[in-house]
Order: sequence, then C-alpha cells, then structure tokens
Amino acid sequence: MIYADRGNIKIFACNANTELAEDIAKKLGLTLGNATVSQFSDGEISVKIDETIRGADVFIIQPTSAPVNDNLMELLIMIDAMKRASAGRITAVMPYYGYARQDRKARARDPISAKLVANLLTTAGANRVLTMDLHCTQIQGFFDIPVDNLVGIPLLTSYYTEKHSEEMENFVAVSPDLGSVTRTRVFAERLNIPLAIIDKRRPKANVSEIMNIIGDVKGKKVVLIDDMIDTAGTITNAANALKERGAIMVEACCTHGVLSGPAMKRIQESAIDELLVLDTIHMSEEKQIDKMQIVSVAQLFADAIRRIHEGISVSELFD
Repeated sequence: MIYADRGNIKIFACNANTELAEDIAKKLGLTLGNATVSQFSDGEISVKIDETIRGADVFIIQPTSAPVNDNLMELLIMIDAMKRASAGRITAVMPYYGYARQDRKARARDPISAKLVANLLTTAGANRVLTMDLHCTQIQGFFDIPVDNLVGIPLLTSYYTEKHSEEMENFVAVSPDLGSVTRTRVFAERLNIPLAIIDKRRPKANVSEIMNIIGDVKGKKVVLIDDMIDTAGTITNAANALKERGAIMVEACCTHGVLSGPAMKRIQESAIDELLVLDTIHMSEEKQIDKMQIVSVAQLFADAIRRIHEGISVSELFD
C-alpha cells in the first residue's frame, strides 16, 4: 500500500520546462526540490537527489517534448531514483505527453508507442500521472494507475473572453479538421459562438490539403482551435483558406505548441493574425514571434497538485 505523508509534499523538475516547474512550485508556496539532472560525456542521463524524500508525496514536473527521448529518459530515471529512495508516492506531472499521436495501429506492423510509454512510466515506479489535453483521451486506459487529464480550453476561452468581450458575436470557432470537432464544439459553446469545420484530405504525413469549409465564415472573425500545432501545415493552410473565403481576421490557438521544423516560418508567413499557446512546452526565444501570445498553465497544475496531495477531488478542474 502506498503511503504518502500529506504534510510532506515535494516538487521536483527535470530539464524540459524548468520555468513552468518553478511557477507551479511558487503558486503552491514551495521551492523546487534539490536535484540535479545532467548527462555524462557519453550522453547517459545522470540524476542526483540531494535531499531526503523518504515517505514524501513527490511530484516530478517534466513535459516529454523535444528532445523527446532525452526528456522521457530524464523522467523515467528520476522516477526510478525516487522509488529507490522510498518516496511515499510518485506523481509524474507531464503537461505534454510525448508519443501520444502513436496511439493505435494505423497500418500493419505499426507500434503503439503511447502504450509503451505508459508501461515504462508504470514500471519505473510512477503511482499516478497528471497531464493535459492528451491527443487521444483513450490513452488514459493504457495505464493501470490513476491518470488525471486536465483540459486547456477554459484557459483559452478566458483569454478570448477578456480580449474580445465586446465583439464575440462576430466570431466563429473553426475546427481545422474532422478530428478536432468535439474540442471546437466545446470551445464554441463556452463562448456562445457558431461553429465551422474544415474538411481536409491528408495525402501523407505532415502534409495537408484543404478541401471544403462547412459553415459561414464570410465577413467573420474566426478562431482556429487544435490540441497541438507541430509543423503548422494544417493550421496555416486552414487560415489561408479561411481568408480566401472571406474571413476578415484569423486567430489560432492550441494547448501544445510543439512547433517543429518549418512551423515558425509557416506561421509567420501565413494569414494567422495571432497565435495563442499554453506554456505546457517551453518556448525558446526563436519561437516567440510577434504574433504569438502565451498563457500559463501553472495555476491550473498547482491547483491539481494541491488537490491530489490533499486527497480532494480533481474532477471540477476538468471543467
């Protein structure tokens, strides 16, 4: 039976997003635990924990964003170190869950890497996982331990409510593909605005072709919603198509700004007037272009961590 001393909570961080980890700890009235995560000269991960954690309720903050494999190994090795140091309970706090898009066999002999990552986390010694906007919510079922999947839409809608409070009747929420319709519908309902859908065909990975727009966007201001933006092909093609069909302003938002490869160049040159992202993934300076706005998830994760630690229901945070 797992025992965690409820008076002894400790927050640790690996290297993927230390700024977010520090913000979360600060909002909890804590400082980050004393640990060092580095690499040996051959690239192997080294973890040193320089304080006692025996019986403690430990939370390790580490999004598994790029470099995905290094960040995943940092998290796994720190979990293992915590387990061997007799931590009372270990919660892996993963604002971004890498490999989430590999959640099924799309063709013969494909791996299901999201399930493999779940197995690795459990085997390493995690007792619980706290994450946000899993690309596929069924990934929660890959685990035999509790998984809390926070949602980012309330943070996104709050931003637009404050920014455009007097003109929301002129906005339309747009799903960039059929897979994001449910998420976009929730977004539209929270803002009480209409919904439009872009029907696209993807001929191959990371390449998208706009086919049709279902809904009225002419003369409207539109917001594109997705859970993540990676190479930005889908979102920029959608924005350009919306402008061609009469939209007078195009804003885009997502929870996870992966923004790899040609993403920043595409966004800069696209019809997107503003891109809003949450800080689940660290944004390096070269990615922070003028048309980007960043909203912090620190308070939401701090609230979730406090509730988990105190044994209070986390479910209301999902709303």
